Amino acid sequence: MPETDLALLLEAAREAGEIAMSHFKRDPQVWDKPGDEGPVTEADLAVDAHLSARLRAARPDYGWLSEETQDDVARLQASRVFVVDPIDGTRSFIRGDRDWGHALAVVEDGVPVAGVVLMPARDLTFAAASGQGATCNGQPIAASAQADPAQSCVLATKPNMAAQHWRAGPPAFQRSFRSSLAYRLSLVAQGRFDAMLTLRPAWEWDIAAGALIVTEAGGQITDRRGAPLRFNSENRLLDGVVAGGAVVPALLDALA
Repeated sequence: MPETDLALLLEAAREAGEIAMSHFKRDPQVWDKPGDEGPVTEADLAVDAHLSARLRAARPDYGWLSEETQDDVARLQASRVFVVDPIDGTRSFIRGDRDWGHALAVVEDGVPVAGVVLMPARDLTFAAASGQGATCNGQPIAASAQADPAQSCVLATKPNMAAQHWRAGPPAFQRSFRSSLAYRLSLVAQGRFDAMLTLRPAWEWDIAAGALIVTEAGGQITDRRGAPLRFNSENRLLDGVVAGGAVVPALLDALA
């Protein structure tokens, strides 16, 4: 039995990667979720079932919040909670692209204390534990020191660039995109991009693991209004996310 939550998450994420890769590019069965919530594949469900069994058996007193599990409000009474996205970037997985992964976190009293984002098709494992720094494939990573939005490269979707989101139009940063929110956060923690933002409501399971990886890499993360993120909420949603290195305050100032 792994002694630390981070060691447990790392083991479980590697096992999840093996399950997902056994379905990848093999025409997995796909269903559309009700309420226009997007697709889900047999791989998502298989990974979710494995992670639920594996993690909850190891820590039976922890709560459970997963994209693919019926929500149980008992989690709201738990001090520690697993917050899991079995496959973040399901559409990318279906297309056969590599920008999908597993996002696993332990949240204590609303704050992530251990997190792993594993990208099986890219052979990348991002990890962090509170007070211990962040790593990619075991090597320390650090967020960007670039503070000038005009010199920054930011991960964001095109709708985030609409004029109504900004006080005086969007800053003149270079925009890029990756399918998985957890991967975007990890790339920011690694310093490969200066920031990421999503101005629409974001599900907690997409963000929890990456949020800790960003902060442990020396970066900053808030909601779209600059407020701290809190996890294991009743509605499971965050009011957007702005994350990155030194440029985050300037981006928040520029937002409407």
